[in-house]
Amino acid sequence: MRSSSGADAHTDRRYRAEGLDEFAGWIEELLRGRGYDIDSPRGGGRSKLADDAGVHRAAVSRLLQRQSMPDLETMRRIAAVLGVPLREMLIRSGRLTEDDLPVVAGGGHPAAGDGHAALSPEEAARRMGVPPELRELFAKVARQFLPEGG
Repeated sequence: MRSSSGADAHTDRRYRAEGLDEFAGWIEELLRGRGYDIDSPRGGGRSKLADDAGVHRAAVSRLLQRQSMPDLETMRRIAAVLGVPLREMLIRSGRLTEDDLPVVAGGGHPAAGDGHAALSPEEAARRMGVPPELRELFAKVARQFLPEGG
C-alpha cells in the first residue's frame, strides 16, 4: 500500500510534468511563429534559439523534450529573444502566479492598500527558487530596476 507522502509526491511529479508539457508547448508555438524551424531534425531552430539567447543548447533541448524547466537566467534570455515579458514566462512556467506579480496601471508597483503587498526582491528570489547563497546578489540586481524608494 502506498503511503500518503508517496501519493503526494506522485501527484506533485504529475502536476509538474503537466505544467512542463504545457509550458514547452507554448514555447514551441512561439518559436514556430517567429520562424524557428524546430520540427525538422536538421532545421537548426533549437541551436539557433540557443545561440540567439546565449544559452546552452542542452537547456533548450531539455525544455523542448519536456525533461526540465529552464532556470531563471535561461528563461530571461529566451523571453528577451522571443519578445515575451519575463512576467508572462514566469507565470506560464508555474514558477510564480499572477498574484505574485500583479500588474498595476502605469507599470508601477502596487499601491499600499490595493490588496497586494509589494513583493520584496528577497521574497521574489525565494519564490523563484533562487539558491539561498545567491539571493542577496539577486536582490541587489533587482533593486537596480526598481523606482527610487522601491
